[in-house]
Amino acid sequence: MTPDPLVAVLRLSGVIASGARGGLSDATLAPLIDKAFSRGKPAAVALVINSPGGAPVQTALIAARIRRLADEKQVPVHAFVEDVAASGGYWLATAADQIWADDSSVLGSIGVISAGFGFHELLARQGVERRVHTAGQSKSFMDPFLPEKPEDVVRLKALQEPIHQSFIAQVKARRGTRLTDADLFTGDIWVGAQAVKVGLADGIGHLEPKMKEIFGPKVRFVPYGVKRGLLQRFGLKTLSQTLDHVEDRALWARFGL
Repeated sequence: MTPDPLVAVLRLSGVIASGARGGLSDATLAPLIDKAFSRGKPAAVALVINSPGGAPVQTALIAARIRRLADEKQVPVHAFVEDVAASGGYWLATAADQIWADDSSVLGSIGVISAGFGFHELLARQGVERRVHTAGQSKSFMDPFLPEKPEDVVRLKALQEPIHQSFIAQVKARRGTRLTDADLFTGDIWVGAQAVKVGLADGIGHLEPKMKEIFGPKVRFVPYGVKRGLLQRFGLKTLSQTLDHVEDRALWARFGL
C-alpha cells in the first residue's frame, strides 16, 4: 500500500541573527533542516516564512543549506510567505522552487541597510568626554559616541555594495526568467499580487490548500520549528536579550508589524 504523501513544514519565523543572539541562525536551524529533508521520505518541504531579514551571512548559509539538501534528496521546496519575507527573509524564500504569498504579504526589500544611533551630542550635554586611542586609523570606524565622519559613510557604502550584489545575484539565479523588467533591486517592497506580477512570487496560496492541490487531499504535514528557551517560554529576558528585542522590533516596524 502506497503511503499518503508527506510534506515537511519548516517554520522560519523571526529575525535572522547569529546563534548567540537567538532568532534564526544556521547553527540553530541545521538539525531541523536536515530532519525535514530526511525523515519519512517527504514529497516536498514547505518553508513557512515570516521574517524581516537580518544578518546577511546567516541568511546565505541557511538558504544554501536548504538548496544543497533539496538537490541532494531531489525534494521540491515551496515557500509560503506569511506577513513578510523582506530583505534576508526574501533571500530565504528564494531557496524554494516556488514562492506563494497571501494577498497582504510583503515581499522584496532587496537591498542592504545599516542603522544605528549617534550619542555624541548627548554626551557633550552631560559633560562626558569620549576618549578613543587606536592603533590603526579605521579602528574607531562609525563609533556611535563620536560625530559621524563623511569618510566613514563612504566606506560603509563601499562595504554594503558587494553584499547587495550578492543578494541581486541570488534573486536572479533562483527566479530567472520569472522576473520582469521592473527595477526590483532598489530596496522597494511589493504586496501580494504585486509581487506575483513582478516575478518575486509565483502565485497567491496558503500552505494546506496549495499542498493538497498539488499532492492530493490525503497529504500529511509534519511540522519542524525552533523551540524557545526556558526563559523565553516564561517571558523572561536578560538585559542583552531586551536590547536585542528592541533592535528586532525596529526591523519589524519597517513593514508596519
